[in-house]
Amino acid sequence: MTFDVASVRASYHALGDGTAYLDGAAGTQVPAAVIDAITAVYRTGIGNAGGTFTSSRYAGEIVADCRQAVADLVGGVPEGIVLGQNTTSLVYRFSQTLSATWRPGDEIVVSRLDHDANVRPWVQAAARAGAVVRWAEVDPATGELPVEQYDGLVGERTRLVAVTAASNILGTRPDVAAITAKAHAAGALTYVDGVHATPHGPVDAAALGADFYATSAYKWSGPHIGAVAADPALLDSLHPDRLACSPGTVPLRFETGTPPFADLAGVTAAVDHLASLAGSGTGDRRERLLASMEAVESAEHELFGVMLRGLEELPGVTLYGKPARRTPTAYFRVAGHTPREVAEHLAARRVNVWDGHCYAWELTEALGLRETGGAVRAGLVHYNDRSDVDRLLSGLGELDADA
Repeated sequence: MTFDVASVRASYHALGDGTAYLDGAAGTQVPAAVIDAITAVYRTGIGNAGGTFTSSRYAGEIVADCRQAVADLVGGVPEGIVLGQNTTSLVYRFSQTLSATWRPGDEIVVSRLDHDANVRPWVQAAARAGAVVRWAEVDPATGELPVEQYDGLVGERTRLVAVTAASNILGTRPDVAAITAKAHAAGALTYVDGVHATPHGPVDAAALGADFYATSAYKWSGPHIGAVAADPALLDSLHPDRLACSPGTVPLRFETGTPPFADLAGVTAAVDHLASLAGSGTGDRRERLLASMEAVESAEHELFGVMLRGLEELPGVTLYGKPARRTPTAYFRVAGHTPREVAEHLAARRVNVWDGHCYAWELTEALGLRETGGAVRAGLVHYNDRSDVDRLLSGLGELDADA
C-alpha cells in the first residue's frame, strides 16, 4: 500500500500552525475525524450506560465500539479490552489486583529499559507483598535489553515479568516474544507496555506473548484514554476491588466510575484513522490496520534514517543507543549546551522536542544522564515529513555554530 504523508498531514488542523511536532513520543496531534467524533457525541443526546432509554443505549454502543476498535488494533477481542483514564492508572489497577495473590519470597522481573509506569507500580506492589524484585539490565552502549539474562532472572517463584515493547527514549524494540516465552515456561504472567510501540507498526499482542498488553490512544492520534488487552478468561480469574453495586462481569469489573463516552468515540475514530493511513485498502478493519501500519513503519523508517544521518554528521551531537530494531526515536545531547537549553532554542524556532528523563527513570540512570538533565528526545510519527527533520537539523546546526 502507498503512504502519502501530505494527504495524512492535511487531516490534522494543528499541523497548519507552522510548528514541527517532533514531540509525538509524549503525545500526538489529533486529526479532524477524531475531533468530529467527539463533538458529535456532545451534539447528540447522551446518558449514562445501562439504562433502557435511547441515549443510554447510545452510550453503551459507544463503549462497545471502542472495545472492538482497540481489539482490532492490537489483535485482541473486545471482551478482553479494559479501558481507563490512562495506562499508568491501569497498571496500578492490575498491580494491586495481581499482587493480592503474591506471597513473601515470590519474585517479579522488571527491566531498566522501561518507562517508569511499567516499573514503579510493580516494585511498590512487590514491596507490600514481600516479593523479591529482579532487574533486567540494559547494555548502555547499545541500548539493547539482552534476552539471555532472563534465563537467570526467571524461575519457579516468578509471578510476573513486565517488559516494554519499545523504549520511549531510545526506541529499542527488545525481543519481547523470546522474553515472554521464558516467563510462560516458568508459569509466570507477562505485562507488556506497548504504549510507545503501538503507533509505529502492526501489533499482535498474542504473538508477543503478552498476557496483558497496554496502549494509550493519545500516542496514536486519539484522546487521553488508556487500554489493556487480555484474554477474557484470564481477566475472569482476577478479582479487583470494586464497589458492591458495580458490575462484576469482565471487563467491567476492572473499570471504575463513569467513562468519558465522547472520548471513547474519539478512540474508535482514531483507530479508523490509523486504518486509513495508507489508503482505503480492502478487508476488515483488522486487515486494513495491519497493512496501513506496515506502510507507516516503512515510511517512518526511511525518514528516521535521514534524521539519524543528519544528527550523526552534526559536530558536538552525541546520540544514545544504537539498537538493531527501534522506533523512530532519537535521544541525544549537544556539547556545550544543557538539554533544556537545546529544547528552548528549538522551541523558539517552533520545533517541538522534549528534554529530561521522559519518565525513563531507570534507563537514564543506567546511561549516566539522569542527574545531569537527561537528554533531548526527538521522535517521528506518521504525520511528520522531511521539512520537520530539516528544521530540527537546521536548528541544531545553529547551536553548534554558537558553541
